[in-house]
Amino acid sequence: MNKLFLSLAAAGCITALSACGSSSSAVTAPDGKLDKCTLRFSWWGGDDRHEATLEALKLWEKKHPDITIVPEYGGWDGWSEKISSQISGDTAPDIMQINYDWLVSFSPDGDGFYDLSRLTDQLDLSAFDEDVLDFGRMNGKLNAVTVSVSGRGFFYNSEVFRRFGASYPETWDELFALGKTMGENGVYPIDLDIQSGGTAWYLAVVYVQQTTGRQFIDMEGRLGFTEEDVRTALDFYKRLEDEHVIRTVKTRSDEDGNAALYQSSKFIGGNVAGVLEWGSSVGKYELALDKGVLEAGAMLKGENGESGGWMIKPSVLYAVSKDTSYPDEAAAFMNFMLNDAECAKILGTTRGIPASKYAEETLEANGLLEGLAHDNDEMLNELDTVTISPYMEMTRMKEFYNSAIEKVSYGETDTETVAHELYSQMSRYLEKVAK
Repeated sequence: MNKLFLSLAAAGCITALSACGSSSSAVTAPDGKLDKCTLRFSWWGGDDRHEATLEALKLWEKKHPDITIVPEYGGWDGWSEKISSQISGDTAPDIMQINYDWLVSFSPDGDGFYDLSRLTDQLDLSAFDEDVLDFGRMNGKLNAVTVSVSGRGFFYNSEVFRRFGASYPETWDELFALGKTMGENGVYPIDLDIQSGGTAWYLAVVYVQQTTGRQFIDMEGRLGFTEEDVRTALDFYKRLEDEHVIRTVKTRSDEDGNAALYQSSKFIGGNVAGVLEWGSSVGKYELALDKGVLEAGAMLKGENGESGGWMIKPSVLYAVSKDTSYPDEAAAFMNFMLNDAECAKILGTTRGIPASKYAEETLEANGLLEGLAHDNDEMLNELDTVTISPYMEMTRMKEFYNSAIEKVSYGETDTETVAHELYSQMSRYLEKVAK
């Protein structure tokens, strides 16, 4: 079993989205048969994921011509808001790719999604370790199945580093030194995508977790950082800006507008030489540069060799609407996406290293268990990683982080004041939503 999975806490937290166009409270019972029907399947991602998934749907059509899959897909920005609207309007898709925090947001009692344990006639769960399945359980019900487990890592433009005669940093001090070296030529060693929600805060949390040994938020939604820890995180972020490691919020906004970092001319042109991204999602950055240019770098350590603090989570999960009229057919399609060997070869690592043993073994047997996602996974396997609490990723929490980061970046007030406000906001919100 992948060592990354062995380090996971059996959290049992993932989202459930409701509705498939029906407001009925009755749940359609499975009958064990596959009938002719049309199903909707939604996901987000970059072009690499979109292209591979659409190709996989062609294979499904050949194998199951009576079950039509209608794809609904787009980028991450605004995606959770779109799904929330569909759920509240009873128009959610039959099968959904969901994010980790959506369980606590949409299915705290376990009734927001179809209980997949009722669909094992069509969905083979034997390829998944119990610890991995536990991520999708809410209140004892299997609301979703983990597609892959991933963490954020650093990925660098090798051509820019070669031009500077620089090596990829291995410590925080080396990263700051690159800010000075590259900054003299108007180049930033990395940047943090402000469009993806919480990336800047994520890195600051890693730094504080690594230096203090405290976890930001635990799996029950309890805040582990002190107010002073929050200030340390904000001071760390400000130092990244001040020492030319990353662009300021204003600079990024002026240069990129609303474009995501992988679409930025500064990244594509080499003025930004690195990114912090999920291993399961780095493909969109890889496609933005010439083939082979983007490479994985080390997970940064402290000056005394501290390597902990880096975080992992279920990168994406699949769930079935509790109101679908075709639970057997939806489960069969999910099984295809998770376990089918031919499908696995098409999808590759566009959603990370598969959690399904069947899919992972297929990729390994065909020499496809490689690339940036695999490189990042291997490095995380060597660390004492922290499993991200789903509460850390809730939309409202990200709004708190991003607001605090912007106040610090624009110099509206000192980090002590912002830290007090952020700590108070998070404490009150977690007390309200966590059980």
